[in-house]
Amino acid sequence: MSGDPVTGYAVVVPTLARATLADCLAALAAATGPGPDEIVLVDDRPEPEADPRALEHPLTVLGGLRERTVVLRSGGRGPAAARNTGIRAVTAPWTAFLDDDVQVGPHWCDQLVQDLAEAAPDTGAVQGVIAVPLPGERRPTDWERGTAGLARAQWITADMAYRTDVLKQVHGFDERFPRAFREDADLALRVLDAGWRIRRGRRTTRHPVRDASRWASLKQQRGNADDALMRRLHGPDWWAKAVAPRGRIRRHAAITAAGLAAFALAAAGRPRAAAVTGLGWAAGTAEFAWARIAPGPRTRDEVATMLATSALIPPAATWYRLTGEWRHRGARAWREVAA
Repeated sequence: MSGDPVTGYAVVVPTLARATLADCLAALAAATGPGPDEIVLVDDRPEPEADPRALEHPLTVLGGLRERTVVLRSGGRGPAAARNTGIRAVTAPWTAFLDDDVQVGPHWCDQLVQDLAEAAPDTGAVQGVIAVPLPGERRPTDWERGTAGLARAQWITADMAYRTDVLKQVHGFDERFPRAFREDADLALRVLDAGWRIRRGRRTTRHPVRDASRWASLKQQRGNADDALMRRLHGPDWWAKAVAPRGRIRRHAAITAAGLAAFALAAAGRPRAAAVTGLGWAAGTAEFAWARIAPGPRTRDEVATMLATSALIPPAATWYRLTGEWRHRGARAWREVAA
């Protein structure tokens, strides 16, 4: 049965039809308690490449919830646009977002309804508790530690319920965020600025560490462009507002500058100056690599990956940050737009 008119909710799941989707939907179908009024599955694969058969098995695991499920397409424009597509289809008073690589707890539906029932009238959103299982027999890798950080993150949409009217009031997610990075913090800051509160609920959702290539940390540096947009929208102190770690972009920029200077000085025939700046680059890179190697398992593969990516990440991060600053140079601050 679905929830009452006060706590009725829809579940929106953006997906790229990954193998994890079936486990996500199976856990939702198995959870005890009042089920969602609606499930909106948003297929965000690019239209020409999307194979509808990839969703056949995940939909079968929904059992009786299948009849409440709709599948929409968002054209491969990223999770922010996919969630907005889902929001437009929702009629329930609450919209709960899940990522397609999480697994809700066995009593999630019961606990979600309780979270929503306890929400004060000025509460615009209730966040779930994220648990990331890590290996117990060894130290976690750099990638695993990064995923584990989701358990401490504020407002992530791996499990986040918003009042549907609040989402529409602030115009949903900002689709200029093309990745699953910062789009959730941006939305939450706009909701808070609109006078709503966001509280943490008691329901728990499991977020397993998915497999990733050894170059995944390098690919993640694209998020530095999104940090540039956050600065434009919410001011230079957005880190503090979003309770987000400040990151190492300043150190990355300094390391990159030292490396470029070493090449330039060597080309100009100034070997001593080139050696000094080259040592600065080497020292900065070594410090960064050791900061990632020391807490990990220190296996041969892990150390090799950390050494290679630690040399490449600073220039990649700096490049994406600079391109983001240029791309979003005309973005207006959120408070200005709201006014």
